[in-house]
Parts: sequence; structure tokens; C-alpha cells
Amino acid sequence: MAKRGNRIQVILECTEQKDTTVAGMSRYITTKNRRNTPERLEFKKYNPFLKKYTVHKEIK
Repeated sequence: MAKRGNRIQVILECTEQKDTTVAGMSRYITTKNRRNTPERLEFKKYNPFLKKYTVHKEIK
């Protein structure tokens, strides 16, 4: 039987685009270690719809 790992896939979603009328949503998929980082991730990533770097937060 396979062991359940600590590394899981998470989705990062742009926080600034929700307030605008621009269509689409910028999302990124990444992995994190559940044991080392139990809190939600937050990165500055490029948003192609807004054409600038924005804060992307982990969603559930």
C-alpha cells in the first residue's frame, strides 16, 4: 500500500482581479509540504489579464 505523503497540490488565485471588471481569473497550481507550512501560501505572481505582478493567495 502506498503511504499518504505530506506534499499536496494547492491553487493560488489573484486577489486584486476580483475588484476589477476584467474578464477571466489568474490562477497558478503549485505544491507545498503540509507539515512544514500549515498556513496558507501567498506569493507575488504575474497576472496576464492585468499585465502586472499581483498578490496570489491559496484557495481551498
